Amino acid sequence: SEDVLSKDAGECAICLEELQQGDTIARLPCLCIYHKGQVFLRMHTKFQKVAFIGCIDEWFEVNRSCPEHPSD
Repeated sequence: SEDVLSKDAGECAICLEELQQGDTIARLPCLCIYHKGQVFLRMHTKFQKVAFIGCIDEWFEVNRSCPEHPSD
């Protein structure tokens, strides 16, 4: 299901970027969360942002299971 993150939640296991408050996320049945929809990478220099498709959207184009729980 799609949701907005209410607090920082560590690192996305797909893109390795931080899951930050306000990010749009997908919460899978196993309760793992990943970036969903359009995501902006936060560059370490300046305040440049780079957009890309949501991590879990791209993952599900070729996989049908959670990246962290493939047997579920």
